[in-house]
Amino acid sequence: MVHVKLFGLLRLDTGLKELDAEAGDVKTLYPALLDAAKRANPDTKITAADIDGCIVVINGKQGKKTSRLSDGDEVWLMSPVCGG
Repeated sequence: MVHVKLFGLLRLDTGLKELDAEAGDVKTLYPALLDAAKRANPDTKITAADIDGCIVVINGKQGKKTSRLSDGDEVWLMSPVCGG
């Protein structure tokens, strides 16, 4: 089981701060995150593409969507910031 924390627009759009999920790599977290987001906010428009655009941090170090996960890992998903 890994612990996932959400930040930025991803947190706002899903209505979730964190969740626990079973996953072998970051990309396999997506279905669990989408399901949890729908339960928390049935009107959410979040998609796998939105999650895919996030910055990934695993146990305090930058990761990738293909990074392997182990039980007890903490994953942060942060939506990129833009402005203008």
